[in-house]
Amino acid sequence: MKKVFLSGVVLVLALSAIQADAQSAYRNKTTAAKPAAKDTTKPGAKPAAVPNNNSKGIVTNPAVPPVTTSNASGNVTFKYDTTNPGGFDAKPEIALRNNFAVDRSQVKDRKPLEYENLRDDDNLWSEFIWREIDAREKFNQSFMYPGKDDNGDQRFFSIMLNAIKNDSVTAFSPENDRFTIPLTTDKVLSLTAGANDTVDVADPVTGAIEKTITKKPLFTSDSVYTFRIKEQMIFDKEASRLFTRIIGIAPIAKQVIGGKSVPRILFWIYYPDLRRTLAKQDVYNPKNFSSRMTWEELFESRFFSSYIVKSSANNPGDKFLNGIIKDPLFRLLEGENIKTRIFNYEQDLWQY
Repeated sequence: MKKVFLSGVVLVLALSAIQADAQSAYRNKTTAAKPAAKDTTKPGAKPAAVPNNNSKGIVTNPAVPPVTTSNASGNVTFKYDTTNPGGFDAKPEIALRNNFAVDRSQVKDRKPLEYENLRDDDNLWSEFIWREIDAREKFNQSFMYPGKDDNGDQRFFSIMLNAIKNDSVTAFSPENDRFTIPLTTDKVLSLTAGANDTVDVADPVTGAIEKTITKKPLFTSDSVYTFRIKEQMIFDKEASRLFTRIIGIAPIAKQVIGGKSVPRILFWIYYPDLRRTLAKQDVYNPKNFSSRMTWEELFESRFFSSYIVKSSANNPGDKFLNGIIKDPLFRLLEGENIKTRIFNYEQDLWQY
């Protein structure tokens, strides 16, 4: 019996030793199968930003992490929000379904008609005219229509900005109206971007204060309601016709400086470069939505109201009317006199 008992004990000990060796071999095998993680970051490169959760459970922008500072009341979280919703740089919202009952996909393929060639030798008479369009007039309300479509905001100033951003239309410096200094797209957008503005937002539960830093525009979209037009009037003796060609368009913003509203020209755009964009944009028609013209047709057909602010005739000092005539009423009357003079010149060329 003793021999049987001893042999059983030896057998149990042998099986335990074999099981222990097997477990240690398995652990060593799994440890060797997992290689160490390699550092793939380049020398001098910044580590990737990790989303940061604040007390409200809101994940902030990984590209611009929040900055937390300590004060007497506790920690204050700064959150950067540069999306500027509703601003001039807002991206248009594209409809995922047809927004009309008819197919209007061919609107994007519209092109303006080419101008008739005017020879300099046939130029019998010419004069430069500067006009201003005031969108506050009832006849010009389409310039301030705040509707939106796939092309974005339908205000005329927004259409000009979209032409600069999306259609590679070049804007020029407002220092002069001869298109001498081109402006970059970032420079044009900085004119409306404004500066940073900080808004305090308090959590109603915890009382924690979160400061949101946003972009505050220098002026609102409704403050750009004046547009200056530079045009040349030519009487072509071959066609026996008076032509009016728009040379450039400039938006004028009203900014408050020293408590006074001061007009400021933002930039100039060469009108022939802008015609392709205007041919794809429809003008708001309050009477019939299906009978709308394009912005290019509006300018070529002269469907806008304006007043003259400068003329190249009898102006050796190259001054605007407000630099010659102080009374605003007499300035308007002088602009009407210029229109009448041009009309009479054209009529006097004919014999009845």
